[in-house]
This record gives sequence, structure tokens and C-alpha cells, in this order.
Amino acid sequence: MILAVIVPAFDEAPGIGATLDALAAQRDRDFRLVVVDNGSTDGTADVVRAFAAAHPELSVEVVAEAQRGTGAAADTGMRHAIAAGATHLARTDADCLPAPDWTARIRAGFADLDLIAGRLRPRTDEGLRWWRRGVLVGAVTVAAAFGRFRPGNRVPGALGPYVMSAGCNLAITAALYQRAGGFPRTRIQDVHEDRALVNAVRPLTARYGHRRDVVVYGSSRRVRAWGLVRTLGWYADHRYRPAHVDIR
Repeated sequence: MILAVIVPAFDEAPGIGATLDALAAQRDRDFRLVVVDNGSTDGTADVVRAFAAAHPELSVEVVAEAQRGTGAAADTGMRHAIAAGATHLARTDADCLPAPDWTARIRAGFADLDLIAGRLRPRTDEGLRWWRRGVLVGAVTVAAAFGRFRPGNRVPGALGPYVMSAGCNLAITAALYQRAGGFPRTRIQDVHEDRALVNAVRPLTARYGHRRDVVVYGSSRRVRAWGLVRTLGWYADHRYRPAHVDIR
């Protein structure tokens, strides 16, 4: 198995270091790291290159993608990794902290699954009150259950039920990624590219599912900027659509 970890990034220079450190601290470091610089103007790529120079034991590469959008950037990184020989792919985002056993749990999960939907927990280092983190976790649980009945997730010929899979904690075999057509090359405000990929996979195989032991701690910066209700509206089919979506 040749595992690649893809991290799309746009103007993440102040915070991507924490994500890179979390990846450097993985118990299983037998992976290739591909950071996709999605047109950053703040020196994000320079931060990543400095990290790579300080960690010569890791395989770190920066790839540029000028087309703005999380879907476009993630797809570029996935396809770049496949072309370089990766057989298995994992994605997290530049404001997230994968748990120390993240890659090890992903590697184990591929024994039974071809698409792994991991567990997303709120970061505890960003100042969000404990009760708000609890509400956020509860809302995600409800959204995951509702997703099974959501009309937009009714896929003809699906071989299994819908499984909510956050793009920042998702893993997939290279072969299945290509068969499914990959992430749609879209902007974050247009399409939830993670949902689209899961629904593209469902008619192809039943070897997909949720793994609670594959954990990533996600940023709460949208909650802090927009409030809890508006943030939940954003993730619920973009019912809340702010003028500025790139919260930093």
C-alpha cells in the first residue's frame, strides 16, 4: 500500500503549521504528504516548504492549483498523488488536527473498506466553549442520521445507504476514486464535494462506511465567526450563504 495524504490549502500560513505538526506526529509516518496551494497570497507554500526542509525524513510536496475551490484543489492533489504511484488516498484540511493514530487507523480500515468516512470532533484549542462543542457534535450526529433520508441522497442503483463523510477526514482507494470520477472541481460555496463523492461511490461498491476510530479534530472558526445556528445552516445545503466564506 502506498498511502498519500492530501491537504488543500488557501491562505493558511498562520495555522497550517499545527496541521503539519499533527501529521509529523503520526505513529505511522509511511505516507506521502501533498499540500495543494490553492492560489494563496500569504506565503502558505513557503510555510510548507520550510516545514519540509525541517523534516527531511518525511515525503512532503507542494502542488499549485490556480482554480479556486476546495473540490478543485482536493481533486488536483488526489490525481497528482495517483500519477506518482499512490494506491490509497486520505484527505484532511489545513485547519484540522488528525489524531496521532489517524494514518495507522486508516491503513487498518482499508482491510474492509474502499472508502473510509472518519469521525470529526471539534478542536479544543480555539476557545470554543465546551457546551458549544457539545451542541456541534450533537448536530453533526443528527445531520448524519438525516442524511440517510435526505432526498438529495437518493441515488439510483446505490448498493448501500448514505454515509456522511467530512472531506477533512476521508480516505479512499485510488482505483475507486478514479472510477467514481473524483471530487467535483467546484468551490466550497457551490457544492459539498465530500457528499458528491460518497454518492458517486454508492452505485459502484458497498465497501464504504464509517470508522469511529479514524479521528480528526476540525476547526470551529466558522462557529466563532458566524455563530452556531448560521454555521449549521451553512453545512445544511448552504441555507446560510455569507458574502465571505473563507474564514481565517
